Amino acid sequence: MASGFFAILDDIAALMDDVAVSAKIATRKTAGILGDDLAVNAEKATGFLASRELPVLWAITKGSLLNKVIILPVVFLLNYFFPIAITYILILGGFYLAYEGVEKIVEYFFHKKHAENTTGEEVIEQPADEEKSKIKSAVTTDFILSVEIVIIALSTVMGKDLTTQIITVSIVALLATIGVYGIVALIVRMDDAGYKLIDRSKNEGFLSKLGNLLVKLLPWVIKFLAVVGTIALLLVSGGIFVHNIEYIHHLLPNVPSVIKEFGIGLIAGLVALGVITIVKKAISLFRPKAK
Repeated sequence: MASGFFAILDDIAALMDDVAVSAKIATRKTAGILGDDLAVNAEKATGFLASRELPVLWAITKGSLLNKVIILPVVFLLNYFFPIAITYILILGGFYLAYEGVEKIVEYFFHKKHAENTTGEEVIEQPADEEKSKIKSAVTTDFILSVEIVIIALSTVMGKDLTTQIITVSIVALLATIGVYGIVALIVRMDDAGYKLIDRSKNEGFLSKLGNLLVKLLPWVIKFLAVVGTIALLLVSGGIFVHNIEYIHHLLPNVPSVIKEFGIGLIAGLVALGVITIVKKAISLFRPKAK
């Protein structure tokens, strides 16, 4: 009986070793999408009053964790029973991300006054409905990015047994949420950290200069994240189309992949924006007018 117990411990140790190696490989494979996830979500979590930043970020984090709870079993079931469905889900998600990216570009160029008021230099209190809408948008975007993270992580352990697959992909998904939103929390609280350093140093010395730097740097970081987040949306969406649609994958082989993915994401976003705009106008035409 003792030998059987130690044999079980050996099996568990071997499994954990396998999971550790697999998780390391999977994390490395998903590093690119995690970077895009960070840029997108950091940009979405800014623009709120300081008192609302952490509550909003916590609401998005809870939504992200719920996304993973939904996605993990669904992806494993689909991969086993109907693997082609994963491709279609990714493509639909790609159109959504592309639409979000292009919508931001259109909003900046055609509604520039509104865009300038959301750079972090002047933040006004937002109505509860608008705050909820932004949280919902962030969680929806996180859902699409999470699907890709889970699928990429799963692809690295396809040759492993089911237990290793489940544990490895779950670890990567959890690390993605904790890592991304942990860093986002640090970014959005830069100015508070700066003010505390200024206060503690009594506005003198190195700590005071560091505090002032953090306070002045935050608006520029937010602007930078807004640009990088938009580019990331288009790159991720373009990458989804390139890697999952055979024709697009072989299209323009001599063009650098980054330019190709960005261009395809931009085109897909314009198409999605056009379709959604037409649908919205059609709905408004047929909707009964209030008397």
